Amino acid sequence: MMVLVNSDPLFDFPTIFRLRVIGENSADFADFILEKVSEHIPSVTTENIQSQLSDGGKYLAVIVSFIAKSRSQLDEVYRELSASDRVKFLL
Repeated sequence: MMVLVNSDPLFDFPTIFRLRVIGENSADFADFILEKVSEHIPSVTTENIQSQLSDGGKYLAVIVSFIAKSRSQLDEVYRELSASDRVKFLL
């Protein structure tokens, strides 16, 4: 799995962050991502997510927008999602 995180030490917190999670298209993938992210960012709701199908419809990109309070909070979200076999790419 490929994981990309902004490593710029000048990244100021709190900041608006857009997390893009890509996995195989399934009926519950967006809900799964919302559940995992909201464990670390309780303010995230369905209003904070967008979904986009790949051209062939095999993959689903879920974009979650939220206010990140710290680098450690982002690290926790990335660790949680990257541990799942359902997540193919995390940007």
